Order: sequence, then C-alpha cells, then structure tokens
Amino acid sequence: MFDHEEYVVSTIHWTESHTHQSALWHSENAAPLPRRTVVADDRMKADDAYRQACEGTALLWQGDFHNARQLLQAMGRRIDRKPLKSRLSPSENFHLHRRRSRHRARVLGKLLVLLDDDYILTLRRAPDVRQACLAAYGPSKGPMAVSLRELLGVIGAHQWRLKGIEVPALGARIHPHYGVFAPVRSEYVDLVARTSLPPATRRNLATSTAFDLGTGTGVLAAVLVHRGVKRVVATDISPRALACARENAHRLALTGRIEVSGPGLFPPGRADLIVCNPPWLPARPAGPIEQGVYDPDSTMLHSFLDGLSAHLRPGGEGWLVLSDLAEHLGLRTRRQLLGAIQKAQLRVMGKIDTKPRHPRSMDTADALHTARSAETTSLWRLTA
Repeated sequence: MFDHEEYVVSTIHWTESHTHQSALWHSENAAPLPRRTVVADDRMKADDAYRQACEGTALLWQGDFHNARQLLQAMGRRIDRKPLKSRLSPSENFHLHRRRSRHRARVLGKLLVLLDDDYILTLRRAPDVRQACLAAYGPSKGPMAVSLRELLGVIGAHQWRLKGIEVPALGARIHPHYGVFAPVRSEYVDLVARTSLPPATRRNLATSTAFDLGTGTGVLAAVLVHRGVKRVVATDISPRALACARENAHRLALTGRIEVSGPGLFPPGRADLIVCNPPWLPARPAGPIEQGVYDPDSTMLHSFLDGLSAHLRPGGEGWLVLSDLAEHLGLRTRRQLLGAIQKAQLRVMGKIDTKPRHPRSMDTADALHTARSAETTSLWRLTA
C-alpha cells in the first residue's frame, strides 16, 4: 500500500457559470483523471448520469448530499441489472465477478464532490467530513475533487476508527485506520489465540520473541503478547498500517512489548515464532485499498515461505494463516501450496482448521457463494 500523497497527481478542470474552475484530483485507487467533467445537480436523472459515466464523463455534484447518495445507488442498480452468467467454472465466475467490480468502481467513481480548503463539503445537508478526511488524507493541500463513493468509504472508515472493533480474544477493541484491513473476520484471530505455542516458546516465555508479518492493525501482535510472548516485532509495507499498529499498541498499553518496524516484511534477526496472515487471493488488486485481500502471484505468501528458515530460532515455528478460498475458486491448488512449502525447505508440523462465520459465507445471493460456503481457514504450523 502506498502513501496518500502519491495519489494527488493531477488537476481537474470544469466550467461553472461560464467560469473556468479547477481543483486537485485525488483517487485512492489511482483512477485516471476524467476526460471531461460537467456540473450536475438535483435535476440529473439516473439514466443520464449512468450513460455519461459509462462514456467517461465525470459529474461534479452541486446539489443535495442525500440526493447524491440516492443517485449513486440508482446508478449501481443499473450496473446490477445484467445477471452473472451461469454454468461457468469457479475461476471464470471469479474473473467475471472481478471485471464487474472494476466496471462498477469505474462508473460509480465518476460521481464527484468538491472538498474546499480544510476538507469542507458545502453541499446541502452534507455532514461534517473534516476529521474523517484529515485522518485518511492528511493535511489539506487545497480544494480537491474526489468520488462520492470514495468519500463515503472515508466516512465509514472513520466511524470504525473512532468506535473500534471488539476482539474477544483480546477482551479489548482494535481501531482500524482507513485503508488498513480491519479484523472483522474473527476466525483467523481465534486461530492465533488458541493454537498451542511452540514448545521452545512455552519453555522460555520470559525471553521469547515473535514476528508478526503484515501486521495491519496490529491485532495479531497484541494477541501474541496477550498470550505471554515477551516481545513482538510487527512489520508491514504500508505506512498507514504501521501508524495504525503503533496507535493500537499505545491504546492497549503494549508499546513496551510491541515494536512496530517497516516498511518491509521480515525484520532483522530471528524469532521463536513468526506469524503471517497474507492476502488470501492471488489476484491483482484494483488499488491500494484492496491490497489486504489480493496478493498478485501470491508474492507475499512466497516471500514469507522463502524467508522463514533464515529467521527462525532453533525449535521455532512459522504460523501461516490462510484460507482455502483460492482453491475453491480455481486460483491456486493445494498441490501448488504444498509445493511452495517444500521448495522453501519447510516441514508441516500440523494444521488447525476452522470454518468462516462471516455473513457473506451464508449469503446465497453472493456471486461467489458456492466457494465461500465451502471455505476453510487454516493455521499451518511450519518449521525449518
């Protein structure tokens, strides 16, 4: 994931009341600058908005905020009118689903709003978005145009950051930042919380060290400390994740036992236990926000496996937390996973499985329901 500053790369231009206007263009998913931008308001019909957005025209909204949200929903319904094809293989269905998701993001991303200096949104009935935007984007650099869809995501993420997410394994709340994968799926956290620590770690808890690779919010690092590990080094490639993990360690009064390091994957040195929960699907993310879910060519997975032996202490274990959803979708086979483990000269000491409990696994209307309903999440215990 990248720093938000890399995404303010262009200036958007439009004409309003025969006057030339401009503002910074910002897209977290690195959407290109619209070819053409026109002003739209409450008189805009959903069919017209959808047609122009499909043609590549951006609509800079000047009407009522709630009407803009309703228009966005109406545009989305027009995208969903065409059902997914039946009788496709799981892999074909997944790739078709991904193409539709990219099309949805591209079309709905054409409905824009203008944030004035200090992230003031001047639309009628608009909420105060200043704190949410400041938390997501950093200090304002002047008037900025963003998609309404992205802004709604920023607002929702800020509510999560303020309220936090209850983590039963910790008996505390974790506060995710915008753009950082939130621990809403508790099964992977529970696997780390309940799996027996390596014998060498249990014998030497007072001097034990663990690495949490790709820490995100820092939730697994906190769980390991909660279980008695003396010191945890938490790493990530995302500056946002590093800031989030540091903040959560501070909230939990664990800054003396959790060291946040990065950007990078492995920190220097060796550990008794190395935990990694890489993105589960080997596909290309549409932008930085999706990097917690999609791992192109399983790059992070292979980097963890290939570097594990060089960073484990004698008797140490690597814990790979991974869903088999990719296998049910035809994106990776079990043989390929086991082959990568063998190629890295690692041995499987055991595997603990659990079934997902999140609502999407039971949603029959979900395009990937068949695969999701069969999914198993596993903690693979690996040693050199």
